[in-house]
Amino acid sequence: MTPVTKCLLLLLVVAILFVTEIIPLAVTSMGAAIACWMLGLVPAKQIFLGLADSTVVLFAGMFVVGASMFHTGVAQKIGSKVVRLCGKSENSLMIGLMLVAAVMSAFLSNTGTTACLIPVVMSVCATAKLSPQRQLMPLAFAAGLGGTITLIGTPPNMLANVALKAAGMPELQFGFFEYAYIGIPITVAGILYMMFIGKYLLPNDRDFDPDKLEEEARDSEGIAVKTSKQLICGFIVLAVIVAMGLDLIPLHIVAVIGALLAVLTGCLTEKQAYDSIDWITIFLFAGMIPVAEAMNTSGAGKAIAAATVEMLGGDPSPYVVTAVLFVLAVVLTQFMSNTASKALLCPVGIALASQLGASPRAVLMAILIASSCAFASPVGTPPNTLVLGPGHYRFMDYVKAGGGLIFVCLVVSIIVIPIVWPFFPGK
Repeated sequence: MTPVTKCLLLLLVVAILFVTEIIPLAVTSMGAAIACWMLGLVPAKQIFLGLADSTVVLFAGMFVVGASMFHTGVAQKIGSKVVRLCGKSENSLMIGLMLVAAVMSAFLSNTGTTACLIPVVMSVCATAKLSPQRQLMPLAFAAGLGGTITLIGTPPNMLANVALKAAGMPELQFGFFEYAYIGIPITVAGILYMMFIGKYLLPNDRDFDPDKLEEEARDSEGIAVKTSKQLICGFIVLAVIVAMGLDLIPLHIVAVIGALLAVLTGCLTEKQAYDSIDWITIFLFAGMIPVAEAMNTSGAGKAIAAATVEMLGGDPSPYVVTAVLFVLAVVLTQFMSNTASKALLCPVGIALASQLGASPRAVLMAILIASSCAFASPVGTPPNTLVLGPGHYRFMDYVKAGGGLIFVCLVVSIIVIPIVWPFFPGK
């Protein structure tokens, strides 16, 4: 059996286990990592390297930084202000939180944005007496959508420019705010979708304990008199956000420094810091890193791409090519990192566009947007994984709510992208 076949079969089994949740998601993820070694797809020394991956470290650090906002009462105070500004209705809160997340994610890490806002959402829901399940997933989706607005909204956005330069087309590279032409429309469309359709596909009150949320809110209020701790915590969180925005220091190092400062300044105790880390999230994401690596090294990802391209045949329309690559990127990005899916498909998109005599910019933009539409899986993108535990979500919750959002993004992209970036400019 070839490595490609082994990897594809493993991916199929993992997908089935993720969907059915016969065993816990984190167990499936770590089991898949071990299976990669047993099948000879990944060396033994790389199986658990995901636990030391910079993104996993970023998760852990931001869990602690986010928890410090809650333990000092900062999150509760912010939540109260958000409630006063937006009101206590589900729709107004959803709009407010999604807009904040999208704007922050356009310039900051969408992972860091989500991690920082989770305690705010929990506090808002406690104050407004709403289930956090109705707000956390929209928050994660908004963070993902906001990352499509600028060149740095999500680091993989820059892969298109790298691919264009490698192909000898540096003059076609995208500008910093050029992404906004499609990023803003799909963000607006995504918010409207969640307001009028998506929210009805979310779980309601599963494992939701209003008394527990109120107790946590009261605890925050009890600490609220310690204004000095709130100021310190606020300064730490602000410094972390600014540092991430300036990108002078690696994100995971910024997160760890913020977590250490939160403990050293007494914003939360050492035990509270340990307890704040969602280990399901850590193991879930860490386990999928070797799987993504196996897809790349085994050639399974390329095989999927090649098979799809072969199905097009003949001389397909650029619109068909763009739509197919969009769908392919969407499927791949649900189970592998958007960085990997973009890196895999960008060269394919350029080659296809060249064969058709078309500009590659429209095709590349479709791939970039599609690879950021990892809304139908809790492991497709870090923000989705972050809200999995706090929201008590199941795999199918992402499929139900995220599937429709992906379709909305596809429709908007097919309409907007060819207008902004014509396939045959000048004709």
